[in-house]
Amino acid sequence: MVPKIYVIHENSEWTAPLFQRFEELGLPYEDWHMSKGYIDLTQAPPEGVFYNRMSASSHTRGHRYAPEYTSAVLAWLESYGRKVFNNSRALQLEISKVNQYSALKAFDIPVPRTIAAYGKEELLKATAHFDGPFITKHNRAGKGLGVQLFQTKSALETYVNGEAFDESIDGITLLQDYIEAPEPFIVRCEFIGGKFLYAVKVDTSEGFELCPADACQIGDQFCPITDQPEEPEPKFKILDNFTVPYQSNFEAFLKANGITFAGIEIITDKSGSVYAYDVNTNTNYNREAEEKAGIFGMKAIAEFLGKELNQ
Repeated sequence: MVPKIYVIHENSEWTAPLFQRFEELGLPYEDWHMSKGYIDLTQAPPEGVFYNRMSASSHTRGHRYAPEYTSAVLAWLESYGRKVFNNSRALQLEISKVNQYSALKAFDIPVPRTIAAYGKEELLKATAHFDGPFITKHNRAGKGLGVQLFQTKSALETYVNGEAFDESIDGITLLQDYIEAPEPFIVRCEFIGGKFLYAVKVDTSEGFELCPADACQIGDQFCPITDQPEEPEPKFKILDNFTVPYQSNFEAFLKANGITFAGIEIITDKSGSVYAYDVNTNTNYNREAEEKAGIFGMKAIAEFLGKELNQ
């Protein structure tokens, strides 16, 4: 059997641009969709390279246990010494923001002050540690899941005890200091092969949905903190000559945690302090922004995997 590039994922809309690049480059590949499947632990996996793109938000697309099954698949691949990009450790960080923040802090990368709470009563107790506004978010998230702004404990209490309360799929809700930026945007730093590729400015005036993929959509319930400008810039804009804060720290963090491809989202507060608050190991790219800048993330990934396959 000819060695191939195997793509492990659960969302075909997100992989279509990558598969198109494989075909342009003449690279053999196979789609491993994690919505179902089985593995024979007594049999060796096929030869090739394996790219894990499992998403923390898989349960929102009807694939509740896809991350757990992916974990089993990666354990099987790694036990046979197969080359896995975004490996088992990377998956642990993808599906847990607690793991993300702990790992980032180990490399002296600032993250917002965060409390992880299990249970409604404990979630409300945790508000005693916040003097100002705070946000909630899901520990296993993606798609802006659970992201809401609260000014007071009483506002959170009304939400938590109401019908609209949206609990994280793993039961852990995060309370986090609200980092207010001078302007409504964040920066997403894209890394390919563990090295910085480009930074994209993301307009957050319409809400917390920050996925660059064309297929991503979210409702108004994840409300913004600022008004929409009358003539907004494009939601995604690749920045020229951007200097990445903590770049060497980020690259060391990625290497230590088995992450080959990722988008790391950062925000700067009014005093100029920079925080990292999200690591996306199934990173997507915005077509319009890339065409304007003439740089293409999926092409870079395909070229990287092609080189690894041919080594």
